Amino acid sequence: MPPTVDIVIPVYNEERDLPKCVSTLREFLGQGFPYPWRILVADNGSTDGTLAIARDLSRRYPQEVAVLHLPEKGRGRALKRAWLSSDRDVLTYMDVDLSTDLSALRPLVDAIALEGYHIAIGSRLARGARVRRSLKREVLSRGYNLLIRLLFWTPFTDAQCGFKAISRPTAQALLPHIKDNAWFFDTELLITACKRGFRVKEVPVVWTEDPDTRVKIVRTVSQDLAGLLRLRFGGIPQVRPPEG
Repeated sequence: MPPTVDIVIPVYNEERDLPKCVSTLREFLGQGFPYPWRILVADNGSTDGTLAIARDLSRRYPQEVAVLHLPEKGRGRALKRAWLSSDRDVLTYMDVDLSTDLSALRPLVDAIALEGYHIAIGSRLARGARVRRSLKREVLSRGYNLLIRLLFWTPFTDAQCGFKAISRPTAQALLPHIKDNAWFFDTELLITACKRGFRVKEVPVVWTEDPDTRVKIVRTVSQDLAGLLRLRFGGIPQVRPPEG
């Protein structure tokens, strides 16, 4: 039997984008995606109609859409809860704006299900990626990822692309050691994984910037820098890759 897949969509106040996201994703997955799948909407503290919309989608498509509600904000917090509570073999997540083209989803899952990688990540900076975004975002992204490589000598090129997959045993091994519950979660996960011998594959993606992004750049940059310093001088946890 083929491996099963959870596709987690972490959301906070996304009542406008969520229906379109789920509709687009269901249509894409229904066109021959080779793995049994479920869309899991992980609502983290929304104060608008997001949770009600997610629950309505779950009632309309009970075999395809599920809902997880957390009262507190934080993408990392939502992903930890969603991944650790899942019984699926391959755990993925993507941003609700679908900035990353869905053509990269199967290679991401294949890397875990067929190729033996512990983690697979979409990369906007790997060779073969095609990206449309502002100069400001491009410079910040390249500078941030260069800083990671200088501090930790890690091989990956793009820590923050919201398009990742992980095996369930890897999630169970790594996530209890990841302290950040917000945007730095991705970077902390990847640095820890690479420095402790987990196998990570990068998949080049087609990516288009969402002009209505909710990311607060200044705040996120400051939190990311604090996280990097914590790992650099506070130490990276000791964790072993799962066997097999």
